[in-house]
This record gives sequence, structure tokens and C-alpha cells, in this order.
Amino acid sequence: MEYRLQAVGDSAVKIQAAGEVTEYMNAQIRSICNKLEQASISGVIEWVPAYNSVTIYYQPIDISFQRITKKLQEMLTNLSIRTTSSVRTVHVPVCYGEKYGPDLEYVAAYNRLTPDDVVAIHQKPAYLIYMIGFLPGFPYLGGLDKQIATPRRKEPRPSIVKGSVGIAQEQTGVYPVSSPGGWNIIGRSPLQLFNPYNKQAPFLFKNGDRIQFYAISENDYSYIFNLVEAGDFNVSIKEGASDDNN
Repeated sequence: MEYRLQAVGDSAVKIQAAGEVTEYMNAQIRSICNKLEQASISGVIEWVPAYNSVTIYYQPIDISFQRITKKLQEMLTNLSIRTTSSVRTVHVPVCYGEKYGPDLEYVAAYNRLTPDDVVAIHQKPAYLIYMIGFLPGFPYLGGLDKQIATPRRKEPRPSIVKGSVGIAQEQTGVYPVSSPGGWNIIGRSPLQLFNPYNKQAPFLFKNGDRIQFYAISENDYSYIFNLVEAGDFNVSIKEGASDDNN
């Protein structure tokens, strides 16, 4: 694998991987993050994975740019890509359409489908989370079927309710907090994706997880929402082996 190191300001360095963004690329990025965790390089504060890069933030008074790049080069030389690993599949309930998914009918009409077709197609894949970003806990997902790909709205909404599930181009995602946005909203999940008061695990998702959406009724939404608010709902998360070459 080919990697390029570049400075990002005076306190960060980016590892840029060469090649197309694929599930195998994601396996590379996760392998780099695992290696960084094992290396425990003195002076490193944190690292941020993206589609095809990892940015490492460090304390310049503890380690120089020359020193950290040397350590990273050594690490990359001995990097082993894990193409088969244990991954989490997070099952995410979604109430589709009506007030929860005001753009469902538009997405269906744009793609010459029925709303039920869109819901069925949207639920089918186990979406891979390539990265977390944009908003705290927002998952960038791969795997949306092109049959329901839909351009962004021409006029973004000033506020989209947290938990909203949307489609933009060939991507789907879930808003972890209320925010302006131009995605086509097809449903809403009652789950809490971001909890700033949970210091140990503030985010429900992480890079490399899979998301499996499933449809629920409006009554189910209210029931689960109340359980989540009370801290009594257990999200269905299953562990299993995954071949990142698929």
C-alpha cells in the first residue's frame, strides 16, 4: 500500500492512503488506527479517521514533526491490513414517511418507485460506516442502492430534527443532533446517537460499524423514544465476522 505523510498546521500530520474509497480502503484506515492505539506514541493527543486518511494530532513540545513522521513511517512499513475482522452491526429503528419522513414520497417519485419500494430498498443493506463527522456522531455510510439515490434539496431546511434519516445523492445518513441540512428526509429514528453526558461512550456509532435499518410504526416510535429518554432502551448490537474485501 502507498501512503503519503503531510503536515497539517504545526501540530498535526496526515497519513494519506492512495487508491479509491472502497471497503478495503476502510480496512486500511481502521488498521492504521489500531496500530496507533497499540503504538502509544508519546506526544500524540488523538487521531481522526476519514474516508482515505488519518490525521494525527500531537503536542509539538513533546514530539517534533520530524520525530513523529519517522515513527509513523516505521509503523506503516510493518502495517498488516486486517481484511477479516469482528464488526458490530447496530440495528436502527426508523419510522418512515408522514411527519417523520416528509420527503419519502418525493424520493419515490424521483426514482419512479412507490414509497413502500423506497422503504424496502433502504432497509436491505448493512451499511458500512466509513467515518464519523460533520456533526458529532454523524455516520458517513456506504452501500445505498442507486435505485433510491436522490439529489440534495435545492433549498436546505433551516432545521432538521435529530434522528432524521435522509438521502443525498448516493448516500444515506442519520442526523445525531438537530441541524440545518439539505438531505431528503425519509424517516426518523428514536435512538440517541450522541450523548455528551456519557463521557465513556458519547457516540452510538464508530468507524467500521455496520448499520441495519428496520421499519417501525408511529406507536413504536413513541414507545422507544420514551424508553430512550428514560435510559431504559437497549439498542440491538450484534458482533460478527466481516470480510472487508466484499
